[in-house]
Amino acid sequence: MTESVAEILLVEDNEDDARLAIRALRNQSFANKLLHLNDGVEALDFLFATGTFEGRNVLHTPKVVLLDLKMPRINGLEVLERIKSDERTKIIPVVILTSSSEDPDIRRAYELGANSYIVKPVEFDNFVKAISELGLYWMLLNK
Repeated sequence: MTESVAEILLVEDNEDDARLAIRALRNQSFANKLLHLNDGVEALDFLFATGTFEGRNVLHTPKVVLLDLKMPRINGLEVLERIKSDERTKIIPVVILTSSSEDPDIRRAYELGANSYIVKPVEFDNFVKAISELGLYWMLLNK
């Protein structure tokens, strides 16, 4: 898979959570269409073809962004705000996938245009199930 045709953009700094999400998506045959990035800076570089992704065709946008909130450098809310405020990317569905169940985070995410807010289940089987269902919904059911 090349970065220019990623259908799922997973932005997650926790390697364990990323590995589990990728595993769950692989079980649904979606992992070959996935790009995992470690922080908000990388996500914005990818989406807007800057930095290490300079020259990438920005017309190839992901079908969905799975976005953690608590990340170094640029947090998920800042990434979400940038995605939803730009004409080129504002229609990309963004699913917040985070451990934060704090009301201010939830409210702010929806104010900024999040399409869904999912609190990561702590238990392994529930986490895998939640990611699998996300993949099925956003990749197959949602138009």
